[in-house]
Amino acid sequence: MGNGALSGAVIAVAGAGGPAGRATLMRLAEAGATVVGADNDPQRLSEAVDAARYASGGASVTGDTVDLLDLQSTRDWATHIEKDFGRVDGLVHLVGGWRGSETFTKTSLDDWDFLELLLVKTVQHTSLAFHEALQRSERGRYVLISASAASRPTAGNAAYAAGKAAAEAWTLALADYFRKAGGPGGPTSAAAILVVKALVHDAMRAERPNAKFAGFTDVKDLAEAIEGVWSKPATEVNGNRLWLTEKP
Repeated sequence: MGNGALSGAVIAVAGAGGPAGRATLMRLAEAGATVVGADNDPQRLSEAVDAARYASGGASVTGDTVDLLDLQSTRDWATHIEKDFGRVDGLVHLVGGWRGSETFTKTSLDDWDFLELLLVKTVQHTSLAFHEALQRSERGRYVLISASAASRPTAGNAAYAAGKAAAEAWTLALADYFRKAGGPGGPTSAAAILVVKALVHDAMRAERPNAKFAGFTDVKDLAEAIEGVWSKPATEVNGNRLWLTEKP
């Protein structure tokens, strides 16, 4: 474990309790990182942390129940990670959700109110809470998982696409902060966006054995791509969309 590509790194994972979060905890731990997951569901988070510890041979994986819709709670989480481990080298943002409608006319603005909290507010809070610690790291990374819908919205997907687009814009503003903080030598930390069409995992395949899931990204492949963000120079990934599916 000590010889992994992320040996010595301390990485926080927001939204760690879902299938993508579980795969990401495992992959980062296997790469040697100390991983701190957060979720608002303590049971789901505990199961994800236990699975990652087991899969990676007892690696340093812990979990905190955090309300990412509360800015102060999110800041307290960032502060305690840096205090406990001495550094923060990454924040992976996996908080998600989806609502859509049959047509544009039938779009409910209640869907926007719901998605704005999950897709935008949590990005605002985690970026504001972690950006200074990430800049202090020599390999700080903020990784947002987005969707191709942000670049090509469909009529029934207005609220979701708008939320993802707003989250991307906010992350690109963070990238500009890292660029400016890096000075003439370029950024030392980076904010990057990984773009998928949608995610798929083993349980989904078991439930729909005849489905093709065309263009979907497996959560294990997503986790691999997340780890790979640290293998690239900050100047290469900062402010960039890294596509894991076909560009629209």
